[in-house]
Amino acid sequence: MKIAHPTPNIKEQLPSAPVNPARAPSEGAAKVASGGGADSGAKVELSSTATVLLSPAHAVQAEFDTEKVARIAQAIIDGKFTVNAEAIADKLIANAQELLGNVNR
Repeated sequence: MKIAHPTPNIKEQLPSAPVNPARAPSEGAAKVASGGGADSGAKVELSSTATVLLSPAHAVQAEFDTEKVARIAQAIIDGKFTVNAEAIADKLIANAQELLGNVNR
């Protein structure tokens, strides 16, 4: 797959009208979004898995070790950074097996 050269027949799609986030959606848009007539009495229930995944304990941490990043960057610049291809391949295979195992359930 070539990432550097985009496919020439794919065209960027631009919105036909400017989007105004302050404007409330029309009643028709609400009906389309809800799959029919808007039902104010609709109830949504999350599975236990979704509840756990949405809990603050599972929030993604945006923190990282800037010093480690600087050390790795310097090792790359110095030509001292090595990649353990065998470890990467083992983890990719394990990940694929896990994904395939989850699909068959």
